[in-house]
Amino acid sequence: MKLACDRGGSGEKLLVLLHGLGANRHVWRAMLEANRWEGSWIAPDLRGHGASPHAPKYTLYEHAADVAETIGPSWPEIVVLGHSMGGAIALMLAGSGRIGPAYGLGIKVAWNDDELAGLNKMASAPVKWFATREEAAARYLKVAGLAASDHPGIAQGENGWRLAADPAAASIGPPPMRELIAAAKTPIHLARGARDPMVSLKQLRGFDPAAVDIAGAGHNAMVERPDAVWDWLQGT
Repeated sequence: MKLACDRGGSGEKLLVLLHGLGANRHVWRAMLEANRWEGSWIAPDLRGHGASPHAPKYTLYEHAADVAETIGPSWPEIVVLGHSMGGAIALMLAGSGRIGPAYGLGIKVAWNDDELAGLNKMASAPVKWFATREEAAARYLKVAGLAASDHPGIAQGENGWRLAADPAAASIGPPPMRELIAAAKTPIHLARGARDPMVSLKQLRGFDPAAVDIAGAGHNAMVERPDAVWDWLQGT
């Protein structure tokens, strides 16, 4: 599946930016406004999110295949940075041999029964419609963990306004971290916002002993501390 995406920069080294569940490519705006990347970059909407099509299946494999198809075959050097669910997709891509290194930011690596039940409930929920654009936008910002109203994560339909993301996208489930790490053919680097309630540094260091905290950030470190995320990306 070809994905809707933004592209920029120039050169043969490509940075791929992958958003998390329920978000879209626009969560990378702060990072790109503080752009320190010397090369080309691409930020896609993953299947079932933003302006990309919805799909009958949402697995790490399908997501990774979509990203690989959208990137194309012509890049001699590819670095991928993924947030949350996008981080797990980055790790899946690291097993292809084409990507290296791969960076995972804020990946939730430990799930209890209540959290798994909540994820399953989200995946099976019907689309929720809102009477106004403002109500839908407020819900999107809460789901995506954002604080600005200019991120187009909503869509209009015959029943009103809704989040652009397909609820079924939550069926991806928790990432199989040990399998992903074992299959990686390139270096893996993990980090989280120091105030991220979804994952602890200790949990991440169970998979990457050099995992780090991004000071002053919560789950959406690329929005809250873009310069610090650039420091991590370029210092490892």
